[in-house]
Parts: sequence; C-alpha cells; structure tokens
Amino acid sequence: MDFCIRREYLLAGMQRTAGIVEKKTTMPILNNVLITAQTGKVTISATDLEIAMMVGYEADVRVEGTITLSARKLHELVRETQGEMVHFVKNEKDLVTITCDKAVYRIPGLGAGEYPNIAEEEGIRYFAVSSEDILELIRKTYFAISTDPLRKNLTGVLFESQKKESGAEIRMVATDGHRMAMAWKTLGPDVEFLEMEKGVILPRKGLGEIRKLLDDSNGEVRMGIHQGMCIFKTDNAMLKVRLIDSEYPDYRRVIPVEKGYFVRFERDRVLHALRRMSVISSEGYSGVIVKMTADKMVLHSTNPDVGEASEEVEVSYQDPGVEVAYNVNFLIDAIEVIGEGDGMFEIGGAKKPGIVRPVDSERYLCIIMPLKF
Repeated sequence: MDFCIRREYLLAGMQRTAGIVEKKTTMPILNNVLITAQTGKVTISATDLEIAMMVGYEADVRVEGTITLSARKLHELVRETQGEMVHFVKNEKDLVTITCDKAVYRIPGLGAGEYPNIAEEEGIRYFAVSSEDILELIRKTYFAISTDPLRKNLTGVLFESQKKESGAEIRMVATDGHRMAMAWKTLGPDVEFLEMEKGVILPRKGLGEIRKLLDDSNGEVRMGIHQGMCIFKTDNAMLKVRLIDSEYPDYRRVIPVEKGYFVRFERDRVLHALRRMSVISSEGYSGVIVKMTADKMVLHSTNPDVGEASEEVEVSYQDPGVEVAYNVNFLIDAIEVIGEGDGMFEIGGAKKPGIVRPVDSERYLCIIMPLKF
C-alpha cells in the first residue's frame, strides 16, 4: 500500500471516526481504524459493532491495499504534525511508514482480515431528506431519552414515518418515564419517503453520531432502513446505526385528553427565570413551585442544603389560580428547544401532566409530570 493524502482530509476523517472507536473491548482490533486505499480514493472506517462510519477522500494512490492502525495514535499523529501532504507506505510485515513534512513515523499495523465487514450492502433503498429536518427532530427530543440501562426500549428515540394527505410525515418521540418530547415534520405532498408499519428505535449514541454527520453536511442526505440498521449517506460518508430491538411503549396514551389551564409566556423571559431557580437545585432536589394568578407566574424553589429563591414573571394568564411543582431542569429543557417567540404552557394540575409547546407551531410538544410538594 502506498498513497499520499492531504493532511486536512486525513484529520477530518480521524475526527469523524474518533467517537465510534470502541475504547473498552475484548476485540483489540476495534481500537483501530481500517484504512483502504483504492484508485484515487482513501476510505477510513471505524466500528464498535453497533455503529459504523466510513468516510472517503481523494488521494494519490500508487499501490492499493488495506491496513488497520490505532485510532488514538493515528489521530494524535495527524493532529500534531505540520505540512500539507501525508505519505503512507505499508510493507509486507504490516509496518506502516508515515511521512509528513520532515516528520517520519513507523507504526505497526494489524491486517484487515479480522476487521468486521462494514461495507455497504446491495439492495438498500434510500430516500432523500433534509439534514436540517432530521437535526431539528433530534434537537427537540434528544434531552428526554432515558439513561436507565434497565429500560432498554427507552434509551433511544422512536422514529416513525407515515403517509398523509399533506405528504409524508416523520416523527421522533423520546421519554424517560417522567417526561416525553415529541417533534414531527411534514415533508410535502411530492416527497417520497420510506414507509414503516411501525417505528424504529435509534439509540442515544447513534443519534450523537448522526448529529455530527448531519452538522457537516449541506442540504439533503440519503436515509434507509435495512436488516436492523439505519443508514445515512452523504457525498463522502456513510453511517450505519444498529437499531434497538425492542418494543416502544404506546406514547399516544400519555397525551392528555382533558384540557388544562393555558399560560402564554415570552420564551427568553421565563427561561432565564427558571435558570435562576435552578441555582438552588441539587442532585437530590430540583423542584420548582409554579404559582399562577392573573397575568402573573410566581416561581419558588427551596432547598434545605442550599437556600431558597423566588421570582415573579409577567405572562398572559386568565384561568383560575393554580399551584403545581415541576422538575426545574425538565422545564428548562422543554422550553429551551422552542426557539424564538412565545411559548404555551398547559398546566394540568397537581396530579396531571403539563404540556409545553410553541405558540406559532404545532410540530413540537413536551409533556412533563408534576412533583409532589
């Protein structure tokens, strides 16, 4: 194997794959990245058997070949060296000589024979979707994913798509049992998108890698579901994420049918007030009491170990007076993703969930269970 590649390309490839490489594994080869040199192109691949990433860049390939190298060491090497081009040469004993400017490294590699096969399979049908749409759905639901490993089906987001008269609709739902965030998008009447009998569950770590991939892409990406994997493709990268094989609870049963008391509020004003209340919170106590009277929201938080705080915020409210306690961090998370403009908070009462949603959009809501006080 013998090739030259721009240092900036190699560094970008290592940065993209760094988060996937398994750091604690019984398979030492998973600590490595697979480097494949073919005519005019070098591909860098990484996998932990649940997530796989392949990124390809233009290169001057003189001799084709494959090798696996320590991901951590190669990343450090490329990051610290100077120069525009990096030259790789592998000998028959899998010893790789890497030259960049005046720096020369000789690193032992492992043959690619034991590396898991993560190449793209045939027969996958891809559908174009806006990277901005997927990123928005992830941003508005990611915070509500459960971190409890005993509740495997809740450690990811439910992704659904269905056909409607207005066009294909995609939806993401996340819950940890105490709150539930749901966001959806209509892709338009002329957009063809994958149809699923039931949704699939994308794992937390996989969503993090999807976000990184889509942040670096512009415009459309291609998406497909195949044999328990969700695949995203851009012009020079492919990401495969193994789906969580479990049943997601029926989230529709959680959405309240009875109407509560409606509070219209200025997003930034209430958000900053809640953040000031969170100063009093701790790991053991993070509650805030929300007391509503005519056009007024009074926030109060008491923590015996820290102290107490109160603040009054002007809102639009004409319903009867009510007093309910919530987790202050849950309220912050739900309101933060609304974006600019006003929000609506539907208070269900002391034993019923509250609902946060934007005023000018019907594509997001977050349901939050109250606390006892």
